[in-house]
Amino acid sequence: MRIFKNLVDFYIESSLHVAIALYALIRITFLKLDIPYDEAVTHFGFFGTIVGYNFIKYDELARIKKIKLTFRLKAIIALSILSFFAAFYYFLELHSQTKFVGFIALFITILYTLPFIPNRGNMRNWSGIKIYLVAIAWVGVTVILPVINADYDWNIIVILKCIQRFIFIILLMLIFEIIDLKVDHWHLKTIPQQLGMHKTKILTYLLSFIFVSLDFAKPDITIQNLLTTLSIAIIICLFSFFASTKRNKYYTSFWVESIPLFWWLLCLF
Repeated sequence: MRIFKNLVDFYIESSLHVAIALYALIRITFLKLDIPYDEAVTHFGFFGTIVGYNFIKYDELARIKKIKLTFRLKAIIALSILSFFAAFYYFLELHSQTKFVGFIALFITILYTLPFIPNRGNMRNWSGIKIYLVAIAWVGVTVILPVINADYDWNIIVILKCIQRFIFIILLMLIFEIIDLKVDHWHLKTIPQQLGMHKTKILTYLLSFIFVSLDFAKPDITIQNLLTTLSIAIIICLFSFFASTKRNKYYTSFWVESIPLFWWLLCLF
């Protein structure tokens, strides 16, 4: 049992799980927009997520030298190095205009991690900005990057897809912020800190309604797509309803982050 728990913890802490979640969202974009599978885009997104998230999580600890090099951390570092070279390889396979989007994602990661402005820290410590920064970055990698690399025409469907994906990421982040309500520093001014847990959950239900309603604005709407979107919205609402500061780390870091994977599986069947 301990071995299984250690494997699950490594899977989560090494950012493999969140990378699979991002991979799933890219595959959903391919399916929804009828874009052929693109290995360069999916693999760049997958490996780039491992590198980016591990850099964000462990950079500050490494710089202030308060981190112990355990076997697990060494394995995470090794995985991150291998992922960096893989991400760089697939980055070179992207079209020129797509590389620009990749550079923007890299810039956001650096800005999110390293302190550029004195007395303000990095961007993740700026009041109220974290949730929107993460959502923009995920929309860029999971929607805009596949669209540009496929030379797909920008139309109302793509725009609605960007808005819907932005709301989806915000919804997941709100659940994270509810769980972290007691541990987040007050200066972050997260939405639950400003609205309270109850009102944040109501906001989640309202955003879920908008998330589903956007499907009706799409000219290519089908009953199957609508039912899939509705199912995901219901799942998000349930996770939000049962969210509390007493939940353990697996509630969000594993189960909530599994929602994109479940969404992809629903789209396949």
